Parts: sequence; structure tokens; C-alpha cells
Amino acid sequence: MTSPAAREAARPAVADPPPTAHRIAVTGGGPGGLYTAALLKRLDPTRDITLWERNPPDTTFGFGVVLSDETLGGIEHADPAVHAALRAHLVRWNDIHIVHRGTRHTTTGHGFAAVERRRLLALLQARCRSLGVRLRFATEAPPPPRLSAAYDLVVAADGIHSTTRRTYAHAFRPHLTAHRCRYLWLATDFAFDAFRFEFAETEHGLMHLHGYPYAPDASTVIVEMREEVWRRAGFDTPDTAASVDRCARIFAEALRGRPLRSNDSAWTTFRTLVTERWSHGNVVLLGDAAHTAHFSIGSGTKLAVEDAVALAAALAEQDTLARALTAYEEERRPVVASTQRAAHASLEWFEELPFRLDQPPRRFAFDLLTRSRRVTHAGLRLRDPRFTASVEREFGCPPGTPPMFTPFSLRGLTLRNRVVVSPMDMYSAVDGVPGDFHLVHLGARALGGAALVMTEMVCVSPEGRITPGCAGLYTARQAEAWARVVAFVHDRAPGTAIGVQLGHSGRKGSTRRMWEGRDEPLPDGNWPLVAASPLPYTPRSQVPRELTGARLTEVREQFTAAARRAARAGFDLLELHCAHGYLLSGFLSPLTNRRTDAYGGTLAHRLRFPLEVFDAVRGVWPGERPMTVRISATDWAEGGTSAEDAVEIARAFAAHGADAVDVSTGQVVAAERPRYGRSYQTPYADRVRHQARVPVIAVGAISSWDDVNSLILAGRADLCALGRPHLYDPHWTLHAAAEQGYDGPGVRWPDPYRAGSRPPPTGRADAPRPRFTPGR
Repeated sequence: MTSPAAREAARPAVADPPPTAHRIAVTGGGPGGLYTAALLKRLDPTRDITLWERNPPDTTFGFGVVLSDETLGGIEHADPAVHAALRAHLVRWNDIHIVHRGTRHTTTGHGFAAVERRRLLALLQARCRSLGVRLRFATEAPPPPRLSAAYDLVVAADGIHSTTRRTYAHAFRPHLTAHRCRYLWLATDFAFDAFRFEFAETEHGLMHLHGYPYAPDASTVIVEMREEVWRRAGFDTPDTAASVDRCARIFAEALRGRPLRSNDSAWTTFRTLVTERWSHGNVVLLGDAAHTAHFSIGSGTKLAVEDAVALAAALAEQDTLARALTAYEEERRPVVASTQRAAHASLEWFEELPFRLDQPPRRFAFDLLTRSRRVTHAGLRLRDPRFTASVEREFGCPPGTPPMFTPFSLRGLTLRNRVVVSPMDMYSAVDGVPGDFHLVHLGARALGGAALVMTEMVCVSPEGRITPGCAGLYTARQAEAWARVVAFVHDRAPGTAIGVQLGHSGRKGSTRRMWEGRDEPLPDGNWPLVAASPLPYTPRSQVPRELTGARLTEVREQFTAAARRAARAGFDLLELHCAHGYLLSGFLSPLTNRRTDAYGGTLAHRLRFPLEVFDAVRGVWPGERPMTVRISATDWAEGGTSAEDAVEIARAFAAHGADAVDVSTGQVVAAERPRYGRSYQTPYADRVRHQARVPVIAVGAISSWDDVNSLILAGRADLCALGRPHLYDPHWTLHAAAEQGYDGPGVRWPDPYRAGSRPPPTGRADAPRPRFTPGR
């Protein structure tokens, strides 16, 4: 027999929201809930708004709140009274101090503002009272189903532990991810003069401090470390007071010998919350109840306040509550997703911090500053040109040379810049023979300034093709056609190298061209497939045969024969394709390799055949020419290749002579769930570079020259491969040089194109400029 409370919780929210929101309930008295209540009441004084908060009005579990100029501008526009009251209590500063092995690096021009959390809450509480919002502190809100039945709109701003979200979990579908560091939220009774990052290398492991002022006489201090360091150091005892004292001693220099204090703080692990939906009937989530983003980019209160502005605006702009809640989510979800991606990159940077400490000191500082990809090389040059110039000098940039236009050597090949045209399947060959299309396609991009132009995956056998339009290197005619393309690049684009990517489709072969139906089997004329294990790629795909015995030897010899033809064709570099679920990738992933022989099981065994192929190809490839390997660093699927596996795979190939690793991700299993976004694959390249100690090529939604400069200067990649940007603009690299005012040896306009090396003039605006300010 169910209890009354259980029956109450099981009641659904209102199925059809009312057309307007007059009676409004807000749960949660943090900044997000209070600001929402104030805005909604200000916009319509006739609204009846009640806010519940389980704690007393002066209870808070943090100390300071950092607000960006963008957020402050939004507050000023939405409610000038709140902004005016807040402005009087803001602490502002411009500098960041990064203390790395006893040396402090300072960068300026960043423009931070912070306020004491209690002060912010008091200001918002006063604003709510002045507008007529009923505030019920130290009072549990009624159960969510009761609120949704009694009110037109229920705004759940009740935080990460939201009762509302838990009650309607079937509708909101939350996903919580715990991370690898423990942290403790503290304060000290003096004001740092900058945002401060400090790192303590202790006998137990690395610990780090984040600190910033929030009042003229107080600062927030967060101490963070990986879980294993936390345990080794003995912080896992329940004595929080002892932890606080120990943290004060460890970071005594940064704290000037001052003590630390807590506010009922406890060591905790950050959890990232993503909800699939933000509204259900007339119930809507806001702030940490809907989403969280790691504190290292100072985003929690900012996101909640911006949610409040968007929700209030949507309710004012839309003619029904249902449309308003849809508009609110459509506006905010992309912004929050972008912030969460940046926050995830930042928290991963701190999780992997031990592998970064040995970088040159200024590069380490630059790496920290650009960790979330929100701050970039160009942005730092504007904010602090002196600091950025010092990082460039340490890196070795000649005067006036952007990092992307510095040279890089692989074996006997020196590339004049760091830009690679990524391999892109064109599906335009006939019987595997590249034709005029390939000459124009690759030739145009070679003329466009990139240091290295890569072919699409060139298949080593007819059965190794993905589609009937894939290019090959398994006949003399194909080799002659490729030699024509190589000769054009070398003759007409001097200084540009061209590389060939060799691969075998494995279980992903015998499909239609991408624009005819991606991964769809051919309607007729299919050829048999082979793979590490007899597993189809999709339910519609052909079941491949498992490669065994003589067939393994045959495939290895197909790779070596293709490599010999590539060498004779004159290619400058050869890349072995061990990614994206193709044949060699299929051996590496535990999701696609279910073998029980010497080629399956442990990672060492799964590596065996790809390494045999690599060794065979390296044995026939000219010794002075470099070889690279493309890998999928994660399968984006549970139980698949992990980031740790990727590091071991890279180490193995480097030990066998790979000159660089091209770090891609995914496309191994059809059920993958990638975390797409700007530069979303580069953290894997970064990790491989630092942990495997091998040069890397970064790929994946790198679209701007600013991104390339940032990645190279921060030491996250040695080369950057761009695909779609080069489809959009074959002269992407030349234009990047022109836009940065660079005309040095790192890039060269072809002589016939030099007249176009400056942007063409635009139309004139002949209207006279306004010269006087009109009188009042």
C-alpha cells in the first residue's frame, strides 16, 4: 500500500499549461530564484508570486560570486534598480596571477567583478520585498504536484539537489556525471589583488588553489586535487577543521600566513548535470536545477541569472505559457551547452594537470588561460599584448610571426607552417583511379597555403573501398594518376607537401556514396567484407568475415604494395588509417574486436595486427619520409576505447617509428554519442601529446586561425588539420595570413595569385558623417 507522500509525488504536472502565468510559485532562494521572482513581478506588478526557501535568508554555502561584464549588462538592462544596488558593492580587478614552481606570471586586461554572496542575496531579497513578492524562508515548499495544481507556473530554482527535478525525473531525464577531483570551498580574511592560481607539488601529489577577492577584506579560496591525492594526503577523514588548517599551511605563501575558514563546507566532487528537457507542463527548471558547469569558469550564478532574464523575456514576448517555456529553452539551451563544453574542457585541464607542469613556464600560463577555449590567442593579444608577446618569444615565434606560421619538422620533412588539409573522402574516383576532380580539388588546396595537403583515404584493395567512388593504390594505373597529382603540387605549389592516407574499409565497406545514403549498403553489386570480428556496422550492414591466417597476411601485403606505389608516386608523407571503425581501427576497439586468438583480448593483443601492418609499411616506405597514424581516441560509447587506451596506442605506434599521431575520435560504432562542439576533439590530442610524448595532429571542428594559433602556442597540438573550412575556402591559409597581416616564409601566395593577396575594396559610403551632437 503506497503512502500519501508517494501518491502525491506520483501525480503528474499539469498536462496543458494555462495561457498566462499570473499565480507563480518559485522554489529556491538562491540568486536565480530571487532574481526570477523580482523580474517577473517588475514586468507585471499584478502577478501573485511566492518564493519558498528551506534555509534562513542569511544562509549560504559559498562566499563570493564572480559576474562577467556581459551578465552585469544584462542585469542593468532587465532591472536597473538591482544593477544600481549591486554596483556599489562590486569588487573589480583586471589581473590574473599564475604561480608555477615559484615563479609568478601576471597577465592583465581581463576585467573581473565579484560580490559577496550574502550581499547579493540580501540585495535581491530587498528588491523582491519592495516589489511585493512573498518570501517564505526556513520553509519547505509544498510538493511539486501540489504547486503545479495550485499555480499557473512553477519555477524550480532549487539547485543541484532539486526536489522538483527528482519528482519529475521521467520528464526532465537528468544525467549526472561525477568527476575526478575533490575540492573544498573556503575563504580568507584579506583580498587577493588578482585572480590567483597556485600549485603545490606535495609528497602526496599535486594540489592547486583558485582564489579571488569578493570584498575589500575577503577572498574566496578553493583547494582542489585529484581523488587519489586527496586520499593519500589523508583528507578523507571527517575532520573538516583539520583539513582547513592543513590547506592553510600548504598554501601559506599565497595566503600570506593567514588562516582559512569554511562555511559548513565539505570536500566534494563536482557533478555536471544535463537535463534533456527543462519544462514539463507548467513546471520549468532554472539554474543549477537544470544544468551545472564547473566552477573553474565561474559560471553557476551567471547562468542562473541569464536564465532568469530569458524566462522573464519569453513570458513577456509569447502569447501562451507553453510557447514561452519553449522559447525560453530554445534560447538558453545552446548557450548553456556551449558553456558546459567550455567548463568540461576547463575541468579536464585541471584533472590532467600533473602532465602539464613540465611545460615551459610561460607556455604553462598561456595553456591555463586558454584551457576552456573561451580565451584565445587573439583575445589575449588584445587584453595583454606584452604577456602574449613573451609567450610567443618563449615558443620561438620570429617577430611578427603568428604561431601557426612557424615551421615544424617530421623526420626529413620540414613543413613551413602548422596547417594541414585534413583527409576528406570525395567518392569521385572511377575504378579507384583519381581523375581531374582530384587534381583540381587537391591542387587548389595546395595552392591555398597549407603546409601539408592530405589525400582522402586511399584504399589498398578493391574490397577495401568504402564506396565504388573511393580512390585506390592497388593498380599501376591508379599510381600513375596519383603521380600526376603529386607532380602538380610539387611543381605549382612549391613548399607544399602532399601526403597519402592508406586504409581499408573493413566492415564499413560496400556502401553508397555519402550523398546517396550514408552507411547504406549498395542496392546491388556488393562485395564481401572482412573485419576483426564478424560484427555488422549497422543492422542493415553486411556481416563481415573474420580475418584469419592467410587473409591477415594478404591484407598486410596489400598495404605494403600500396605503400611502394605511393613512394614511387612521390608522396612526401604516409599516414596509416587506424581510426573511424575501418579495418585496422576495428582491431583496436574492444567493441569491434571480439577475437579470442592472439589478435584479440587485451589492448596489447588488439594492437598486434595494426602494428604488424605499420611495421611492414614502414619497412618499405623511404626512411627519410615521415609516417603518421590516425587513431580514434575514444569510441564515444560505453565499453569502448578510452582516453587512457588512446595514450597507450599512441605510445605503441611511436615506439614502432610513427613520427606523429593524428588524433581523431569516434565513427567506430553506429551507436556513438559524441560531445560535439568547437574543437571538441582537441582535448584528446592534447592528452596524447603530453602523456605519450609524441607529436600530434589535432582535428575536429577547428575552424578559425585564432583556434590554430591558440592550440599551437598552448602546446596542445603540433599541427592542426582542417577539413570543412578548406571545402568552404580552398585558400583558407592564405586568407588567414592576410587577415593577420603576415607575409613571411611560413606562407606564400602563388605568383599568379599575388594580385589577390589583399582584400578587394568594398563600395563607398558617400553620406556625410554626423559631426555635431544635437542639443537637448
